[in-house]
This record gives sequence, C-alpha cells and structure tokens, in this order.
Amino acid sequence: MNKVFLIGNLTRDPESSTTNSGVSVCRFSIAVSRRFSNADGERETDFFNITAWRGTADNCAKFLKKGNKVAVSGSIQIRNYERQDGTRGTSVDITADDVEFLTSRNDSNSEGGVTATPTQSAQVSELQPVSDDDLPF
Repeated sequence: MNKVFLIGNLTRDPESSTTNSGVSVCRFSIAVSRRFSNADGERETDFFNITAWRGTADNCAKFLKKGNKVAVSGSIQIRNYERQDGTRGTSVDITADDVEFLTSRNDSNSEGGVTATPTQSAQVSELQPVSDDDLPF
C-alpha cells in the first residue's frame, strides 16, 4: 500500500490551474521537520511537492498561503527525468488525497487574510463526478 501522512508548513503560495478537460489542480510545497536531531543537535527539514485535485485543489487554492500549517495524506509518486546537462534526476512528489488546514483563524496574516479551519473547508467543497477519461495520469 502506498500511503503517506505529512504535517508541515507551505513554503510558497499555492499555484492553481485547470486541465484541458476542466479538472482543478493545485500545486504547493511543504517543509517537514524530522523527528530527531542530527549529530550536531539540529533538526533537519525535508521539502515535498504536493499536488491536489478537484475539490481539494479548489479549497487549497482558496484558503492556503505561504506559512500555513497543513496535514496531507496521499500517495508517493517517483518521477525520473533528464536534466539539460544530460544527467538523470529523480523527484519525489505527493498526490494528496486529503489536506487538513491546521492554521487557526486567529493566525491571520498582516494583510487581513484569514485561513479556514478543516471544518470550514469541508463545508466549502462540492465534489462533482469526474470520469476516468478526465484524469491526467
């Protein structure tokens, strides 16, 4: 079973778009601190690219911003690619099944923006049926 659970903070604002068939997609990255310190006593951080689809993507694009804390559950996808210099690279991406917003309403930004709690985000979402032909993978 391919299942991952991560809790971290957004490293940049989400980027949302729509596929040619009209399916919403939202991409963002999160920083996740490791549980244990290294030999120098410092806690290391890992960075993960997250992709959310459909209603989850709509909610992420609407309510999330850089610095927000989220809990993501989903699956890991490994992607191999070739760089411009001809060397091969590997990317670890997370496809989100669920994103919970952990930043409270009271933690609004200086511009007056407010994020939604998980309960509020669930009320905003209206899932629409999508055929398998609309899936980009």
